[in-house]
Amino acid sequence: MKKFTVTSFQNAKKKGEKISMLTAYDFTTTQLLDEAGVDSILVGDSLGMTMLGYETTLEVTMEDMIHHTKAVVRGAKRALVIGDMPFLSYHVSVEDTIRNAGRFIKEAGAHAVKLEGGVEMVDKIKALVAAKIPVVGHIGLTPQSVNMFGGFKVQGKSAEQAQAIIDDARALEEAGVFAIVLECVPSELAKKITEVVNVPTIGIGAGKDCDGQVLVIQDVLGMYKGLQPKFVKRYKETGDDIIDATKAYIQEINEGVFPAKEHTFTIKEEVLEKLY
Repeated sequence: MKKFTVTSFQNAKKKGEKISMLTAYDFTTTQLLDEAGVDSILVGDSLGMTMLGYETTLEVTMEDMIHHTKAVVRGAKRALVIGDMPFLSYHVSVEDTIRNAGRFIKEAGAHAVKLEGGVEMVDKIKALVAAKIPVVGHIGLTPQSVNMFGGFKVQGKSAEQAQAIIDDARALEEAGVFAIVLECVPSELAKKITEVVNVPTIGIGAGKDCDGQVLVIQDVLGMYKGLQPKFVKRYKETGDDIIDATKAYIQEINEGVFPAKEHTFTIKEEVLEKLY
């Protein structure tokens, strides 16, 4: 399969082709998603909740992100891999932003980075683009700002809020991002933003008119028992399958059914006779 690249994002928008994106945080899952043909894999800071058990993404560190991104890169042959810059890795200074984003590219092998925020992030995005680091923007509900928002709430429902998000999208495009994630905004607003910017929009809780969609893989597979937003569609209940398989395994151990003969190795009787 042909490698999906930054250029592929732009070509897809021009051709009216939808872009598929999922999160992944480990080698095995990435291999499966890549084989299935997903266009892009986001190593999201959502790993704080799905992999590390935190209540929010705020505790995630650069070391966490680099560790998991390396694993994902090893498993991705076709998909474009995006590293999600964690809280405070790009908020303090342009120099910190370039240094941390550079680690995703140089150490982890990611193809691009994603960061949250609109107009206020323009100087940092421009610096990253100047350093030849491809950037995905993220506006609307930005989980790293959850404390400012007072929780995970839909953004852009008032005229003032909606216009601010449109202004953010235009500013991000001007700054040089190659795609924009729109999270938890009304579908009509997402449609308008998709029409007014020339870079692809990737929706999560933003309706079907975005140029692409992203979801957390644990949500898609029904493996995460925590927060379950309205916009999530659970395509499988793999979590239940894992529980059932584990229960069956425990039962077979207790009953002496597993391991059976076909799961064991043997030694010749004459060898055994020599043992004492």
